[in-house]
Amino acid sequence: MVIDSLSHGRGGGGTAPEPTYPKGMGRSPFTLAAAVTAALPGAEVTGARALSSAADGRFDSAVATLADGRELAIRVAEDEESARELAAEAIALRALTAGARAMLPFRAPGYVGETRLGDAPALVTELLPGFQIDAALVPAGRGAAESMGAAIAAVHALPTSVVRSAGLLARSAQESRDELARLIDTAAATGRVPARLTVRWREAVDDDELWRFESTVVLGGAQASSFVFADESDRGPEVTGVLGWHSLSVGDPAIDLSWLSTAPDAAADVHSAYARSIDRASDPALEIRARLLAELEFARWLVHGDSLRRTDIVDDAAALLEALADGLHSDDLSVIASRAAGVDSAMDALDRVPASAVSGVDTSMQTDAYNPEDLWHASDDDATGDITAATEAARRAQAGALETEDLSGVRDSLGDAEYGESDDESRVASSSAARTAARRTESDDDTASSSPEDEAQRAARAALQRWKSSSSE
Repeated sequence: MVIDSLSHGRGGGGTAPEPTYPKGMGRSPFTLAAAVTAALPGAEVTGARALSSAADGRFDSAVATLADGRELAIRVAEDEESARELAAEAIALRALTAGARAMLPFRAPGYVGETRLGDAPALVTELLPGFQIDAALVPAGRGAAESMGAAIAAVHALPTSVVRSAGLLARSAQESRDELARLIDTAAATGRVPARLTVRWREAVDDDELWRFESTVVLGGAQASSFVFADESDRGPEVTGVLGWHSLSVGDPAIDLSWLSTAPDAAADVHSAYARSIDRASDPALEIRARLLAELEFARWLVHGDSLRRTDIVDDAAALLEALADGLHSDDLSVIASRAAGVDSAMDALDRVPASAVSGVDTSMQTDAYNPEDLWHASDDDATGDITAATEAARRAQAGALETEDLSGVRDSLGDAEYGESDDESRVASSSAARTAARRTESDDDTASSSPEDEAQRAARAALQRWKSSSSE
């Protein structure tokens, strides 16, 4: 993710006041859909519905149905940060020319136009149909994991001229390295980063072996929510669309793989599929940098809170950093060490987050678009209960790799729940795909009740995941 967007100006003498945007809580989907005609003159809107139910997200959003059958998504900025994101998304989508899109094995949203709803900027794009899979529930093997790896490789294979000709950000390996060094120094300057983590990260930045890579076109921080799937009966879920292009740039390819720390089952197969699909020399340090970037999400969270002077966020991030430091098995993030004993991930430390480390304040930075929880529904009351339990277990898994016995709880809670067909913006997976995503482990013995420590883990993981899933780098 891009560090710059975490720095929110605190203001000063002589600076112009930041623009304010009216909250759109009262805007109906029909009001939003009517604005589509301003972005697409001559369009005849025949229907409208909410894009998701996350009304407290950073965007006010809706789906407009046109007379010709097309469905368009409209998002309206709720604040200055979301306005910048919409502007960047518009530039990126226009940079994806027909030639560039033809090189991708999936769809990217088509740019339709921009308009304003009152004082707030709005972006209209094509709606990509499909469903999403929560990171912790992406299964290993054929289907989703391999398709995600191939999709990321396809983005990274785009010519860098796509980015450079649009005037978007481009970083060399050294510039990416320097940027992370500045992030580490900024986080350390708060006095809230454990010395062990600071040493670990600085040693990684100083290791020349980690930074010998070729910069590529990147999404700038892909998440599991970036991928839209369709169910293929013979192959399982396959990526048919990719969302979240607002951080399109040239940089470290590891940035689009760092989210795999939240997908313990799928990580190895995503990496393998990526390596098979990418057409360039192998990068032995790719996974190590991806894990480093995942760990540094805690530092970004800390810097974000400090820049806003939000003590609740700072305290929350500091508690998570303490838990990470306490759980480290090794201080070494190096190519040599990883070859000898596997790459140690600080994410394992989240299994030991103490109850006192959990903040009671909602520090989320939520996004409205393509809310995964709105894309799935159970076929009966029992299944609904199972899905609720599985969702809670999955949220506990979001910010770190779980052990096998932990994952069995997620899968067993899903069991054989069937999923039906949604009448909202997406087509949900068939029951066979649902069973694939929720496959059982060999043992059904782990049925222990949740302890206070488990609840603390879940809350801490949820706090980090809300930050990561904002896709606002």
